[in-house]
Amino acid sequence: MAEIDQAVSLIQSRSRVRPAAGIILGSGLDPLAEEVESPVAIRYSEIPGFPGTTVPGHRGEMILGIMEGVGVAVFRGRAHMYEGYTPQQMTYPVRLLHALGAGVMLATNAAGGLNPAFVPGTPMVITDHIFLPGMAGMSPLMGAEAGSERFVDMSAAYDSELRAVLLEHATAQDIRVEQGCYIMLAGPSFETPAEARMLRMWGADAVGMSTVPEVVMARRLGMRVAAISCITNSLLGESYDGEVAHEEVLDVAQKAAPAMISLLHGLLHHLGKGNSG
Repeated sequence: MAEIDQAVSLIQSRSRVRPAAGIILGSGLDPLAEEVESPVAIRYSEIPGFPGTTVPGHRGEMILGIMEGVGVAVFRGRAHMYEGYTPQQMTYPVRLLHALGAGVMLATNAAGGLNPAFVPGTPMVITDHIFLPGMAGMSPLMGAEAGSERFVDMSAAYDSELRAVLLEHATAQDIRVEQGCYIMLAGPSFETPAEARMLRMWGADAVGMSTVPEVVMARRLGMRVAAISCITNSLLGESYDGEVAHEEVLDVAQKAAPAMISLLHGLLHHLGKGNSG
């Protein structure tokens, strides 16, 4: 908590923006940060306690500013378990958002498609998740202070109203979107064909290496959550094209960025009309 307090003091000394929403950007989705009005950038390395990032496509800075009339904090990149971070460290940005007063967290990621019907480059609005590392004891709530908040209800982790707004905006803007269940693995190796088939049998539509710990922490703190995956490649079905490389993931995510940006603009516009409660 001392580090959080120090971080809040630093951030508030740099910017007068008091974010109502936080946006965490995944691999290849960095262009969204360019949409922020009157931006103030703070490097992660300057923020007390903030985990750094070593992954290409994750710039490692926090942008404070305005989007659609809403105060936002945009995180250009995140920490991952495969970088050696604990789930508690990975969720530091969420706890910081909450301390800054944000009531909404919007998360994005790049994900492999497990649903054979999903086309690479298509956004998927997350409706539910499977937290495989959490099931194995690697949850951000492990070791947390005692109290009822440790036992977080995850039956409706992704806010139904925010999901509806995303889908309505997609229809209005003629953006193809999917809906589905995201499963998180620790990584960093990509899935084998046998693993992909198993994950699909479990009911997952997309697979990635992030996001879920952030969602768990946000819900623990009482924040509303919406999340979107960019389907960057297909792991099953007719569109499966063999080997996967991180460069390919970044390339597809960058090409899909305009659609993802439009969806987030639509959601922030909704929040800007006084619907962030």
